[in-house]
Amino acid sequence: MKFTAEQTLSKIANILDCDFIGDAEFPVLGMNEIHVVDQGDIVFVDHPKYYDKALESKATTILINKEVNCPPGKALLISEDPFKDFNKLTHHFNPFIAATAVISASSEIGENTIIQPNVFVGNHVKIGENCLIHSNVCLYDHTIVGDNVTIHSGTILGADAFYYKNRPEKFDKLVSGGNVVIHNNVDIGALCTIDRGVSASTIIGEGSKIDNQVHVGHDTVIGKRCLIASQVGISGCVIIEDFVTIWGQVGITSGITIGQKAVISAQSGVSKSLEGHKSYFGTPADDFRKKYKEIASIKLIPEILKKLDKIK
Repeated sequence: MKFTAEQTLSKIANILDCDFIGDAEFPVLGMNEIHVVDQGDIVFVDHPKYYDKALESKATTILINKEVNCPPGKALLISEDPFKDFNKLTHHFNPFIAATAVISASSEIGENTIIQPNVFVGNHVKIGENCLIHSNVCLYDHTIVGDNVTIHSGTILGADAFYYKNRPEKFDKLVSGGNVVIHNNVDIGALCTIDRGVSASTIIGEGSKIDNQVHVGHDTVIGKRCLIASQVGISGCVIIEDFVTIWGQVGITSGITIGQKAVISAQSGVSKSLEGHKSYFGTPADDFRKKYKEIASIKLIPEILKKLDKIK
């Protein structure tokens, strides 16, 4: 999430009421999670295990819960609770604004686009040309939809990320300040849910087709011309490259990459990154040939046990 105007280190420290290390005029351009940070961004870290990763990332301002050596060209914000303060910044720079109409006056809708009855279009939503949005679709604030997109009934674009910190007294929610971006020529089936990014965008690439009842987690990026069948569940921060096919009821864990032109068979469980140009199935999902050999070997076990009994 980029700020609408450049901030300074001292201004951010004043918002958070915290100490800082670095030049008071050090520029701060935005805030993002570790996997999408860029120069000028704030990133937060609250566990020693991830200190080095945050300090060595592209982020130039580190919101951290311990005073450490500041790398050259960077700045530190010293916070008692970086998670809480990251939320505070999201509320400050991207506050929730309640809707005052079913279709917001701040939305932009392209020519020849059809919006069926009972569609909700939130603040600052952009919809391209020649789209068809069926009834009971919800487009949360800042959602962007390209040209020639069809979205079927009951689908929700832009719900909050499923991202919580487990504190002793409760689960503490990380506030979502990102959005959803749908590129041109995408079809989305009925009752799909595509969560917005925590601080960046959840993206569906050009020409991709999504069946009914598919869930796409926060900050996931789906490439061009992917096919995703019904009841697939994709966790947050997944990268699915171009021309990938995912059949029904596949579950995909967070933070992994599915390579270009991979094919994943129905009811597979994907727990690690998968190379492109291969076919996979099973739980955990693995290469077709390898899985078939494993299954063939398992079928031989009763015969092997019988032979062992005879030897005894």
